[in-house]
Amino acid sequence: MIADSPALSGLTIGALPLTPTFDPGVTEYAVSTSNGQNKVTATCDDEDASITLLLGETEITNGSSPSWAVGENALTVRVSKGDLETVYTITVTKT
Repeated sequence: MIADSPALSGLTIGALPLTPTFDPGVTEYAVSTSNGQNKVTATCDDEDASITLLLGETEITNGSSPSWAVGENALTVRVSKGDLETVYTITVTKT
């Protein structure tokens, strides 16, 4: 991550444990669920930054509970501020 790039201060997918444990400097995570939906919440302490969530190619609302397909689901969280952006990638595997 580039210095001064915007970063998440928190990332949760329901009560599921992220692997590895959330750290603002880590941008790739994995999580498993047997539930069809889990609330996705991404937060940033920088009020000038914006957060965009994508499930595959579809934008989803922060704080919503998207429907997971069986197998691997690609969840992308983009934190943007001006010309700087940090992208977090989460693989959500539904069994």
